[in-house]
Amino acid sequence: MFLSKEVLMEIHQRAPEYDKSNEFPTKDFQLLKDSGYYKALVPKEYGGFGLSLKEVAKEQTQLAMAAPATALAINMHHVIVGMAKHMVKHGNLAGVQILNDAVKGELLAFGISEPANDRVLFGSIASATKTTAGGYLFNGPKVFISMIKQCTRLITYAQEETDEGPLSIFGYLENNPNTIIVDDNWDALGMRATQSNSVLLKDAYAPKTGILTKVKPGPSFDPVIFGIFANFEILLAATYHGIGKRAVELGIKEIKNRKSVVNAANYDQDKDIRWRIADAAIKNDAVAAQIEYLADKFDEGYDFGNLWMPKLSAVKNNAVEASKHAVDQAIRAIGGRSYYNANELSRLLRDVYAGLFQPSDQESLHNAWATVLIGPLT
Repeated sequence: MFLSKEVLMEIHQRAPEYDKSNEFPTKDFQLLKDSGYYKALVPKEYGGFGLSLKEVAKEQTQLAMAAPATALAINMHHVIVGMAKHMVKHGNLAGVQILNDAVKGELLAFGISEPANDRVLFGSIASATKTTAGGYLFNGPKVFISMIKQCTRLITYAQEETDEGPLSIFGYLENNPNTIIVDDNWDALGMRATQSNSVLLKDAYAPKTGILTKVKPGPSFDPVIFGIFANFEILLAATYHGIGKRAVELGIKEIKNRKSVVNAANYDQDKDIRWRIADAAIKNDAVAAQIEYLADKFDEGYDFGNLWMPKLSAVKNNAVEASKHAVDQAIRAIGGRSYYNANELSRLLRDVYAGLFQPSDQESLHNAWATVLIGPLT
């Protein structure tokens, strides 16, 4: 593994306090930076470590087992680096600057989601206005922007109205606090250390060299859009998978220390409790193969046609649901002690629920599959 056991243990030990204090895990990120994790996904020819998407996904699972919020936050950096790698591979050399910045140690954030906009990546409610120099000014609200106070660069997008119709403009911006205005509103149920605050873009500027693509709104295999979508869903799945794996670990550990008065034996000898832990592990285990398979296929450039995006949405949903189930089963097996904040499972319960709110949601997932398999609604 890229991240050592010592690094993971140090991060794990800090996780409860960052959650309690609702504070960004600054020490964790410095450790990840010092470990070279910012450039793990950057190809070797650009000065990175050249890990594959599958390899980084495995790292994300291990990191999430240690500290889910830290893993989810750095996940967004990896999504951008993975997008840039995909861009360059497919001839869009605007991605080279992003790869170079990651090698230099820049922390990259992901500013796509907008309030009440269920199109997410496929059509913005923010506006993009072209300048005389060929760059763009971005205006509008964004939500759930992890690491926004700490990042030095971010990806965002907005809509330009043209004579030929609307275009989605994707830009790579410096984090200027005068034009990227943070609403310090992050006091959420879980994933608290991500500090995923809301943002108002107010003439936020991307120069011509920072314009990554201009494309009609909607699903697309444009390297920017597909690069974001694939890396986001696969790495998100890997991160939530880590929560499920950790829940199973804790369940096994705790039932060995919980004794039944009725049976005069520890609960690891109770067939019903054993069934719960096994059931959690079975459902969670199936997700790993799906993550690895899709990561390999993406790196290979395999063509699933119109099923690519539905398959990517499915792996994220499957990982979240399997991990929710694993946490639930572990809590039921352990009993009342898991209800205390001091118990790690209570934090995992809160953290795993964040997966319900991240794209693609179940409604979008099922609609996408139905459209491909059955045809569009008439």
